[in-house]
Amino acid sequence: MVQTRLPFMQSAITNTATRYGWATILLHWLIALIFLGQLGLGFVMVRLTSQRTAFELIQLHKSLGFLLLGLIILRIAWRLGNSTPPLPLSVGQCERRTAPLAHLALYAFQLALPLSGWALVSVSTLEIPSLPFNLFIMPNLPLAESDAAESFWAAAHWYLAYAGMALVTVHIAAALRHHFQLGDAVLKRMITPSSE
Repeated sequence: MVQTRLPFMQSAITNTATRYGWATILLHWLIALIFLGQLGLGFVMVRLTSQRTAFELIQLHKSLGFLLLGLIILRIAWRLGNSTPPLPLSVGQCERRTAPLAHLALYAFQLALPLSGWALVSVSTLEIPSLPFNLFIMPNLPLAESDAAESFWAAAHWYLAYAGMALVTVHIAAALRHHFQLGDAVLKRMITPSSE
């Protein structure tokens, strides 16, 4: 009984030739949810008049940022270790060439954004420790503290957030185009787990 169920369970977790598995789907949507939440939280926390609330939201933002960084690294490792279902035959050559570059850019920005935030808190002269979800102290990156470095990394983090928003918008638009205009399974296979 266990032996007959194991291949099904494996195919539901890993990718197949036509669909993504549960692991890819869950990582994709969890990262998407945290990434979008982080963007919203980032805009809110810097506009609050209450310093206490702003401080608490900044600590939450840092905690989610470290979680996001870990999930992105896991997602990339999973992607490298799993085959990716090819695009449908209906997809043109231009999109076949640009889609991998767009995904690479998304991964790069999803890595760069939390790393730039980590760099920002590492160089801050305020020396406020990062306590992810109040569980442990996250060590700072080995960067020199200074006001100039803090200004640089704050600007880098801000611009990366805007670039990330632009990339996510294009990604969502492309997925919706595939679903509603082209009518293919590109979006569906990121919602439904693989089954054989």
